Amino acid sequence: PARVPHGMEGLDITPLLTRVRGLAVLRGVVGSSVARDFLDLLEQLEAERTDPDAVAEVFGRLWEGLALEDEPLLPDAWQSHLVGRILDDENPFSLGAERGRSSPMVLDQARLDLRTLRALFDLDAETLLGMIEEAVPGLAGVWVPWTNPTPDVESPRHTIARKLSAAEDWEACVQLLAGHYSVHGAGPFGRHRVFQWREEKLRAVVRPDPVRLAGLISYEQEREPLILNTERFLAGLPAHHALLYGPPGTGKSSTVKAVLNEYAASGLRLVEVKKEDLAKLARVLENLRGRGPRFVVFVDDLSFEEHEVEYKALKALLEGSVEDPPENVKIYATSNRRNLIRESFSDREEISDDVHARDTMQEKLSLAARFGLRLTFPSPNQARYLQIVAGLARDRGLKLPEKTLQERALLWDRWHAGRSGRTAKQFIDELEGETP
Repeated sequence: PARVPHGMEGLDITPLLTRVRGLAVLRGVVGSSVARDFLDLLEQLEAERTDPDAVAEVFGRLWEGLALEDEPLLPDAWQSHLVGRILDDENPFSLGAERGRSSPMVLDQARLDLRTLRALFDLDAETLLGMIEEAVPGLAGVWVPWTNPTPDVESPRHTIARKLSAAEDWEACVQLLAGHYSVHGAGPFGRHRVFQWREEKLRAVVRPDPVRLAGLISYEQEREPLILNTERFLAGLPAHHALLYGPPGTGKSSTVKAVLNEYAASGLRLVEVKKEDLAKLARVLENLRGRGPRFVVFVDDLSFEEHEVEYKALKALLEGSVEDPPENVKIYATSNRRNLIRESFSDREEISDDVHARDTMQEKLSLAARFGLRLTFPSPNQARYLQIVAGLARDRGLKLPEKTLQERALLWDRWHAGRSGRTAKQFIDELEGETP
């Protein structure tokens, strides 16, 4: 069997592999293909007669798998993978911590499992390559270590990864991990901040829109109530469902996405639901109920035609029904019109098949009133439009005389789709494209 390199003499591979096979609460952590290759390699090295070809094949496969990792949490790729699996795995410990209901038995077993995983964590690239070269000298110099510079990223995941890396005793880290799960969640909720409801399930958005509040120009007064509402929601205080309405291009959707990005590190997540999927809203909520993060269900461009009835599912959440709505979910919707359900003049006629036609009409028109927070984003006047143009030009580093910039911006406004923040951005895109 392979001799363990200097500094790891106290490690006996055989009992370690036995302990790994006995993982209970955290056994899913070593269920990835990369982890299986890692354990297969240890078994090859511990065999009575080491097969050089088998060692070379499994290590090459392991190296490739680690190189494909898209989220470096730590400099060593194996250590980064293992910590990522601990943070992402959905198991009795992580899910119980999300709900604040971990049993003492589960916590005790998690401590023992973490002690085993800490021993695997110690087998970094340098250590494992030393073991391979001891067992198969002919493989010396075949591979470079799978290490990268320390990631220069500040996020809750990177912070806790660094804390685990620095901790000698992972048994004492149970409460540290439980606190992370309770705020940020486990599984995909811990790894991603934006989701979409598609084909009857939640799907993570790997590259969400990175817009930030600091990058939004003007409309600060309109956004402030939504920011305060979100902060209360995250603090567990009473908060409202919110409706943002106004003409197209005034920054309603960008505001919701920017608020999400601003508070994602505090445990806020966004789930986009299309209007046509609102009939499935109850199923969406069941996927979110009781999870650790706080969720904004985002419905963009919300409005209904007279014959559409999906608004009834939304009304049930806004008003409440027999079932208590999840306390960790709020609806943030945007609309281009104040009355969310289109009303025709025929709705006002007294002659109708509906005996209670007036009550029906009032039910439709009162949907917007059921949002506790309603914010109006008006079309910008000329002064605000030029302010947005100037701010965008400054952010892009475009240097034009102020008078020239304003004249061209107003001309663009007259030639295109009307005055709005979107029109201002399109104008700046055009200017930037002209710059050699």
